[in-house]
Amino acid sequence: MFKNLNAEQARRDMSNAKVADILGLSRISYENKKKTGKFTLPEIRTLLELFGGTFEYLFEMTEDRGEE
Repeated sequence: MFKNLNAEQARRDMSNAKVADILGLSRISYENKKKTGKFTLPEIRTLLELFGGTFEYLFEMTEDRGEE
């Protein structure tokens, strides 16, 4: 859903479990938030500090369309 968030996370070689730990979440909770976009404001601030960039860049949404 958030291609730039995923890209920055990969660029820094950070697993979902590592980012979840930084946010104080379980890996599954973090993965669900990446799918739904339901991050809290403190989580968003932490991610912006961790990965840099603007909110608009980091949380740019892509539609998840299945290939037929």
